[in-house]
Amino acid sequence: MPLFNRLGLADTPREVFNYRLFWSVGVFGILGAGRGIDEGLVGGMITMRSFKDEFPLEVGSAEEIANRESTITSMVQLGSIGGALLAFLLCDRIGRVRSLQALTLLWGIGFVIVITSFGNIGQILAGRFLAGLGVGMTTVVGPTYLAEVAPKAIRGMLTNIFAGAVYFGVMVAYFANWGCSENISDASRSQWVIPQSIHIMFAGVIFLASWTVPESPRFLVMKGKDEEALTNLCTLRQLPIDHPSISSEILDVRDQLEREQESTRGSSFYGKLKELVTVPANRYRLMLGIMSQLLGQWSGASAITIYATSFFAALGKTGRSEQLFATCILGVVKFCSAYICAFFLVDFFGRRRSLYTGILLQTVSICYIAIYLAKVPASAHVDADTGGITGSAKRAGIGAIAAIYLSGFGWAMGWNSFQYLVNAEIYPSRLRAIGSSLVMCIHFANQFGNTKAVPSMVISMTNYGFFFFCTAVCVLGLLWVWFFVPETAGRSLESMDALFSLPWHQIGRHGKDLSPGGIDHFNENDLEKPTVVHRD
Repeated sequence: MPLFNRLGLADTPREVFNYRLFWSVGVFGILGAGRGIDEGLVGGMITMRSFKDEFPLEVGSAEEIANRESTITSMVQLGSIGGALLAFLLCDRIGRVRSLQALTLLWGIGFVIVITSFGNIGQILAGRFLAGLGVGMTTVVGPTYLAEVAPKAIRGMLTNIFAGAVYFGVMVAYFANWGCSENISDASRSQWVIPQSIHIMFAGVIFLASWTVPESPRFLVMKGKDEEALTNLCTLRQLPIDHPSISSEILDVRDQLEREQESTRGSSFYGKLKELVTVPANRYRLMLGIMSQLLGQWSGASAITIYATSFFAALGKTGRSEQLFATCILGVVKFCSAYICAFFLVDFFGRRRSLYTGILLQTVSICYIAIYLAKVPASAHVDADTGGITGSAKRAGIGAIAAIYLSGFGWAMGWNSFQYLVNAEIYPSRLRAIGSSLVMCIHFANQFGNTKAVPSMVISMTNYGFFFFCTAVCVLGLLWVWFFVPETAGRSLESMDALFSLPWHQIGRHGKDLSPGGIDHFNENDLEKPTVVHRD
């Protein structure tokens, strides 16, 4: 029980952990699969012979081919930039649930356009852009809802169900590509169409399930619908309306909203934007979100996920089937790692320590890959009979492939968990949607740039130069986390203001000591002390 108490669960009624909460969390959490499915599918799709035969990809110089392929690959990311902004406009107007329904329609219709393209590259690009609008919305709508309905003691775990779902989608996509490549002829367009149809299946199932989940109580309070908010909170917590836990939570939400409204500088988009960038506490929050995207996206993990088959080829995987199977293993590693981190590390180990440890693992593994590729070029130590790398180079290559998997675990523990959780939990209620939207615009702009740039970077810098670049970014990430990232585990959403009201240079390294309230300040002896009531 001491550990149970230390994690802040002692004061949480058992009824709170119920099927209605977990079902609602599951519906919004699985939205992460939208981005993951595309990242896992598109890299394999453009390498399939059936796709190359249907679309004229292999025409022109190496640079022209790389540019054409990266344009197709990155179109979802380009659409997602607009989708992240659209999410803000819809989230604060029609609510989290209706926004989810809108995005699944965009997502599904977009990929219907893709699979009916029949050789028209323009239609492929249009469909992927439209789907990108929906996929971009998922990164705001999902984490926002999850953070708002989750009990504070397990908020990190429940919010990171979204982050884990990204790699559930990646894993499903990798196996779909591999299975169709192995079992469907290169002459049939079904080889690439069937994997792409997974998007439509996921979007349809989530759309239907969304009609069974309640709207976020925090959103309803913000809209002045207090009675409906109270009803929905009771539904999510499975507690009676007069329970002290319900009264306390709803009062906290109302108090914070009233404080926000008193200090507001306008209710319009521009008023909220001004408040976000002119108030020092909000500016620090925005910095955390933006820097996590810049450093996380260029750390190499996203490029490895999308172009996994190419990187496995550079590490000695010779056949297409062998390369695709290696990506399947990577998908399993990232999926398992994401949920291990979500369920056992992020809330219990802490946000800051999890992020620092994850980046450290990523730095070491990516540096090893860079050194291997620098010392063992693809043409070295090739066996004339098998065409594969032999001897010590082969053993080192196995280590490099293992390092790819280790970097996936580090990414899941570090940046992948943090980049969604930080946006969902640090902003005040009225700024949560716009703050998350702006940061996720930066996320997809970086991912678009990364996806477009990686093929050209590999040509100009070579594979090992690219991985050395990623290593340098990881080292910068370690320094940034050490100085700027605060510990927020165990805090209520309404208690974040005290943390971010500290001087900027104290928030990261000393915030948990100067602004108590997280799991590190839980005193087990407090449970044994009787409450003394003084009467006049």
